[in-house]
Amino acid sequence: MPLNHRMNRRKWLSLAPWPLASLASLSAMHRAQAQVPLSIIMADLGPAEPLHWPRDHGAHLERESEWWAFKGEINQPSGQVLGFHLSFLRATIESAANNKSRFAPKQVLGARASLSDTSKGTLLQDQRTARTGFGLADVSVSDMNVVLHDWSLTRSGSLAQSVIQARIETPDFTLDLKGTQTQPLMLHGENGYVRRERIEQDSTRYYSMPALKLEGQMSRKQKSERSEPITGRAWLDHGWGRSQLVTGAAGSDWIGMHLHNGGALMVFRMRREDGISVWESASLRLPGRADRIFKPEEIKISPGDTWRSPTTGATYPTTWKLTLAELSYTVKARTPNQEMDGGNGVGDVFWEGLSDLLDTQGRMVGGGYLEMNGYVPEANLDK
Repeated sequence: MPLNHRMNRRKWLSLAPWPLASLASLSAMHRAQAQVPLSIIMADLGPAEPLHWPRDHGAHLERESEWWAFKGEINQPSGQVLGFHLSFLRATIESAANNKSRFAPKQVLGARASLSDTSKGTLLQDQRTARTGFGLADVSVSDMNVVLHDWSLTRSGSLAQSVIQARIETPDFTLDLKGTQTQPLMLHGENGYVRRERIEQDSTRYYSMPALKLEGQMSRKQKSERSEPITGRAWLDHGWGRSQLVTGAAGSDWIGMHLHNGGALMVFRMRREDGISVWESASLRLPGRADRIFKPEEIKISPGDTWRSPTTGATYPTTWKLTLAELSYTVKARTPNQEMDGGNGVGDVFWEGLSDLLDTQGRMVGGGYLEMNGYVPEANLDK
């Protein structure tokens, strides 16, 4: 695959099982497979292998797919709040595994970035893709150090107080960010081991680093080249496995919220083409308590109001009702137009943007990001 070559979306989707920020890319593959029962029974596979730090912050080249996602709220000196998002996606190309050529794309790295202004309903975005090596893209297996052209995501500092640094330069904006860890890692599933299928090989390792204290510099080039200081709060996700969709799933929905009381909430589901869930997971952190991992039968996620994209024709839910055991919340997008589409024919179209968390009385109790994948009509993927 030529570096940075523009290609039809369908060809790109055939190359790599992208996770999270383009989970819809797997939909064509899974549509050909039989649907599974809505209640997936997990096998008793014994205790999960412990995670090892800082090594597990780094890349896992033995697994087919992996992602690092860094997103959050930016507070400007003027008081205006913006949203930012950066995702790096790594895939092993199995068809190139036995190719002895140094030019064979055995590992491919993609990235998407956005800057949203929900007060004006505007979204700036860009993307990158390259095979690893040749000085253009690289990942470290010893710690978090992901580089793709002039974009990067790295970790430094102690294991108890990691410092996440991100550098993004696009034609429209530049971000130079530092997020300092203020809370312990949030390990999803069984100590970071998420059992999704009957076979152990299909399970995923997944953790989050919520409540990162954000600081740095930002410039928006349509306004001026001048850089201004920013503060804020950010969330880091990292996961790796075979793929991120279970059999029968056509898309996914992810919610990551910082609670005003200092807690954090992560909810993730996979759904069939008809919108019915085939797999769900949720983790809740409340101050002074152990993290709570909800059982599948305790999780109910229901879409509400919708918005139709005039660009892609996709219809996205802009409100979600969450029922987690005895708890109930509503997630509401701050503005509907936060659809990600780089426009150059590489990668997927998906929705990712700032959203609020409301309690049953309609009071705002948190805020963060909502991500939705797999909503673009099939016919539009080949355009």
